Amino acid sequence: MAARTHQFYAIAFVENLSLKELAPHFPEGHISPHEIYFPVDSSAGVYIYPFGAMVFHNVPQPRRELELARLERAHPGLRTQVVREDYSLIEDPNLGVGLTDGVLRVDKLGAARAGVIALTVAQSAAMEYYEQLVDSLFVRTSRMVERMETHGTVPLRTKPLVRFIGEAIANRNEVLSVLHLLDKPDATWDDAVMDRIYSDLRTEFDLTDRYAAMELKLRSVQEALELVVDVARDRRLLLLEVAVALLILTEILLPLFHAR
Repeated sequence: MAARTHQFYAIAFVENLSLKELAPHFPEGHISPHEIYFPVDSSAGVYIYPFGAMVFHNVPQPRRELELARLERAHPGLRTQVVREDYSLIEDPNLGVGLTDGVLRVDKLGAARAGVIALTVAQSAAMEYYEQLVDSLFVRTSRMVERMETHGTVPLRTKPLVRFIGEAIANRNEVLSVLHLLDKPDATWDDAVMDRIYSDLRTEFDLTDRYAAMELKLRSVQEALELVVDVARDRRLLLLEVAVALLILTEILLPLFHAR
């Protein structure tokens, strides 16, 4: 068999996807707890993942648009794709498995190996979206801390602060709930070659370091929000104490004024 180039094209969405709800709209698909897969032809197929990603393997542009439209009909309100990522590899029976100049080469690309590669490309695309979400949250939190450092306290109006904290907690929980879906695929545990392919691709996409960076930023956001909440609580307690002191002082002074 001559050498052949395979193309994987991934799209990540804002929303997560329910495979159970999507299954009736893709009756030809093979559904598992981790994905929906359906072939387009003998060497092409489509993967849909619950963490909000869709991957096309050797699917031409017109067919990609058709399948994307079908997904949008199956999931009304699906927001605009935020990340698109593509990756090519070479299948050549005369070569061993490995990365050469950033290009993955495999001696044979079966269904299981294609699934591992599709999942890794999907993980990279989805992670990029969550990186954007965490970066935005990190920047906004940093600005709040800088303002607190400048003024020595937090704003007296706490409603915007409470809304931001609520949004931050919701975003943090969403990221943490999805990141566990980006774990190592089960197929790699029983196949040393697929395990090596997955390790090479994780290195190529820098998934491990990106994951660690997100966890570090989320931890920093959590610590900063805890500090802001403590300062806001202390300020409200101080204001309460001042108000109580003024009430006591007023109660003492009023009889004196009446006596005069």
